[in-house]
Formats: sequence, structure tokens, C-alpha cells
Amino acid sequence: MARDYSRTSRIADQLQRELAQLIQFEVKDPRLGMVTVSHVKVSKDLGFADVYITVLPLNGKDEAEAIIDSLKVLNNAAGFLRGELCRNVQLRAMPQLRFHFDETIERGRHLHHLIEAAIRQENQSASKDADEE
Repeated sequence: MARDYSRTSRIADQLQRELAQLIQFEVKDPRLGMVTVSHVKVSKDLGFADVYITVLPLNGKDEAEAIIDSLKVLNNAAGFLRGELCRNVQLRAMPQLRFHFDETIERGRHLHHLIEAAIRQENQSASKDADEE
């Protein structure tokens, strides 16, 4: 039972909370949209932390453009964010931050639309069968 919540998972959760605060209050770049830190995955040797984000576009930007701009800003600010994390989180070695766009929400939205389309098609074919009888 002691292995259910490993050290890397606890560190990832702490980094996620701290990064969300830092990005919201400390990164002052106008190109940055509304960023949500959805998941952090820390390597076993604590060398790297893959930070997965979602972006809500601001100022009438296209979603793809907002994602690219936000990832550029965050990857450029990775050194600053890592330094701030060193001050706030007590670790012997702070992992290097790598930012990625989290595509799971978009994938879920796509699957939801496919399921709804299949249900509509099923209902239409069922109503046609009932009308023919």
C-alpha cells in the first residue's frame, strides 16, 4: 500500500500547484493566453518535468496561434520558472521544465462529437424503419 502514491507523483502534484500560481501571477507576457496546467509528469531520476498545458485564446487570436505563442513564452520562461520553483519547493535537484500542449481535451471533444453523430444516425435509421412498417 505504501507504493500507491510514489515520490515522483507527489513531486509532480506539488510542481503543478506551484507552476499554476507562478504562471498566473509572475509571467507578464502579453502573448500568453489563459493557461491551465493540466498535468505534470516527472521522470524517475527527477531530471525532467513534462508540463502539459491547455490554452484559452485571448484578444481574438486563433486557437492554434495562441497555443504556439503560449508554448514559446513558457519555454522561454522555463529558466525563470525553474528558479522560482527552487525557492518555493525544497528539492535537492529541480527538474528541467518542458512544456507541451495537452491534446486530451481536444481528443475527448472529437470523440464526443463522433458518438453523438452515431447516436443521431442510429435514431434516424430507427425512425425510418418504424415509418416503413
